[in-house]
Amino acid sequence: MNALLLKAPSRLELVDWPTPEPTADEVLLRIRVCGICGSDIHGWDGSSGRRNPPLIMGHEAAGEIAGVGSAVTGWKIGERVTFDSSIWCGHCQYCRAGQVNRCENRRVVGVAPAGYCQHGAFAEYLALPARIVYRLPENLSFRQAAWVEPISIAVHAVHRVKVEKGATAVVVGGGLIGLLVVQTLRWAGAGRIIVVEPAESRRQLALRLGATETLESNDGTAKRIVESTQGGADLVFECVGFAPTVNLAIAAAKMGGSVVLVGNLSPTTDGFPLQQTVLREVTIMGSCASAGEIPLCLELLSSGAIKTEPMTETAAPLSEGPQWFSQLSAPGGGKYMKVLLEP
Repeated sequence: MNALLLKAPSRLELVDWPTPEPTADEVLLRIRVCGICGSDIHGWDGSSGRRNPPLIMGHEAAGEIAGVGSAVTGWKIGERVTFDSSIWCGHCQYCRAGQVNRCENRRVVGVAPAGYCQHGAFAEYLALPARIVYRLPENLSFRQAAWVEPISIAVHAVHRVKVEKGATAVVVGGGLIGLLVVQTLRWAGAGRIIVVEPAESRRQLALRLGATETLESNDGTAKRIVESTQGGADLVFECVGFAPTVNLAIAAAKMGGSVVLVGNLSPTTDGFPLQQTVLREVTIMGSCASAGEIPLCLELLSSGAIKTEPMTETAAPLSEGPQWFSQLSAPGGGKYMKVLLEP
């Protein structure tokens, strides 16, 4: 089969790779489309340390069943599907509690940190456990379904807190995940949604997708939010992941408010406002992957509650993958929020 192989940092090649054989509990997927995630870019260039070559990357995908393992029931060849990017074991304490994103044996599709290598969906075929595969609604195309995994990141983040009807929420970062968080907050009942984003084009897009107002990111942004909300936001979602935006998010929360950390661009954060957090009793929590929200995400996408069309999208053959990775990592590459590769 054709596959896009990461052979070394910043070196992708289209290669002939053995077609996987599904084990007893797996299904074989014919991949029809796979999106390039921002984490793939940081893995491609070696900066994240989570895409160690040789590796087939890719975890935002959709396709159809091409084969079933001997112990698999309930699936048939030809069914259209997507999948969770987390491969969870099903028997550890967290899986038994339904917290599959915290699985003690969790692997991520298309990822190879120090401990394992799990090939992904930048290929014609992929074998995965049947337990992480989900049927597509009839009205969703493969290209639409490739958005389900990033949507699940946003939905899980919003599920980390209780969104009271009419709540005031701030979303720091108007990239793809931030814009999906905006739409999820709107669906969940938030009344006022403020997006902090330096790019004018993304601020305008945030307004189209449900934000009530936007602000540029600068030294006075947190103060403006606190003043305009009479004390700060009920909920703040940080969707970037480095020190200045984390500190802004904490400063924008009201006393007793909640801050959900979604972005993780940087592995550590400097200048953490410990005293401000303690004295104002701000609740800070992380949000990792998703935990069973894929069916809800399919419903939200199918019903139109979450829209992906307004976000910049282009589709290209898998063979053009190396050029697209180079383009997306170059200055100005951020204008493409989502590039889909089709094997």
